[in-house]
Amino acid sequence: MEQALNKLQGMYIRKMQIKIITDRIFDTIKNDTGRANLKFEDLYIAVLLVYNDINKFLPVTHIDPPSKAKVREIMKECDFNLDGEIDRIEFYDFIRRITSDTVTIVSKRLLLTFAIAPTVALLTKKITEGIPHVGNMVRSLPNSVYASTVTLAVWWHQKQKLS
Repeated sequence: MEQALNKLQGMYIRKMQIKIITDRIFDTIKNDTGRANLKFEDLYIAVLLVYNDINKFLPVTHIDPPSKAKVREIMKECDFNLDGEIDRIEFYDFIRRITSDTVTIVSKRLLLTFAIAPTVALLTKKITEGIPHVGNMVRSLPNSVYASTVTLAVWWHQKQKLS
């Protein structure tokens, strides 16, 4: 029961975070254009701002924003009143839909970097200890330091791969 409540609370917090981000970006575009709703061009700029924030704050490799065609497709799905523009409520739904793949990509990369890499590091430490000139140094490192070093190396490699 407690796990279900924690999961619901986590989902609520994530929805609130998305709401805060979408409101901030919607207001930024709205203030720049002076219009109450977003046309396609404004919407695409908003998507670029969202993906810029994602790439700036998450410790994973660069995530490309969707193409203009994909934005146009989802815009049609989210334009509930069929006026050709996106209002604040439609924008929230739009951003949730367009970033749904991103959450999966980020989750997989975070899992790889911060869960699997330390485990593999500890499993391969014994092998590394047998390498001449390196083995003594590896043997002298505590497991936590060795796993952290390998994890940082994997994270750095992921960041550099797309730079």
